[in-house]
Amino acid sequence: MKVNNFFKLVIAIAVSELAGAIGSVFTVSAIPTWYAGLVKPALNPPAWIFGPAWTTLYALMGVSLFLVWKQHSNILENVRMLRMWKIGIAAFFVQLSLNAIWSIIFFGLQNPGWALVGIVFLWLAIVWTMVVFYKISRQAAYLLVPYLLWVSFASYLNYSIWMLN
Repeated sequence: MKVNNFFKLVIAIAVSELAGAIGSVFTVSAIPTWYAGLVKPALNPPAWIFGPAWTTLYALMGVSLFLVWKQHSNILENVRMLRMWKIGIAAFFVQLSLNAIWSIIFFGLQNPGWALVGIVFLWLAIVWTMVVFYKISRQAAYLLVPYLLWVSFASYLNYSIWMLN
């Protein structure tokens, strides 16, 4: 691995984990207070699962971003692929932003209804990112599958919490 690629990998993972850190600012204080008092669905996992799960998912997202980012120099002369690359990077940052915003809405504003709207847009943005990434790097798209599955499960939890409370 080139040194340049190593730093790209570190930056891509750090950027992804930063979204999680931003979300956790709103999450950590709400879990023992507001969230603990909510009625939750039967399939709700214990609270300690979420930290390791999200940390792992953000790392996978970072590796996915890295795999697409490093393709930039390979496609500079292909106008169509360069345009696809730019769309892919934009899609990634749209979904990453929506991910952080969801935490702000759900935990910060304590509003599961609006968070449900946000998570639908997040899910769609993840699918969009995966479709575009697939055209650039299939591995990058596949690395986002666990994230999509987790957000699908989180959508169920979000909906259930909204309905139960």
